[in-house]
Amino acid sequence: QVQLVESGGGLVQPGGSLKLSCAASGSIFSINYMGWYRQAPGKERELVAEITSGASTNYAASVKGRFTISRDNAKNTVYLEMNSLKPEDTAVYYCNCNIQTGWSVRAMTYWGKGTLVTVSS
Repeated sequence: QVQLVESGGGLVQPGGSLKLSCAASGSIFSINYMGWYRQAPGKERELVAEITSGASTNYAASVKGRFTISRDNAKNTVYLEMNSLKPEDTAVYYCNCNIQTGWSVRAMTYWGKGTLVTVSS
């Protein structure tokens, strides 16, 4: 069984910064894709940033240049550093990982429960 636990959310003023973390635990053989999604009230969940096992990254246009995704493979953890935050960044942020739990086991996608980020003065 695999669990993803996000942390680091909170209330921040416009222009401020936050760093989110998502730690994967359980029976993990390898972690392929790791990503962050967000869902604002009344809106659909959207991709924020993603990083492959080879450290290739991809960002939503709305966060490019402000957010940085990174991963620590030794800790099975993915991070999202968010700078120059705007009120429109307010959302619940979810961690999403594609994880293989055994050598011959097909990788599956797992979701965390989310962490709330509120950008407001």
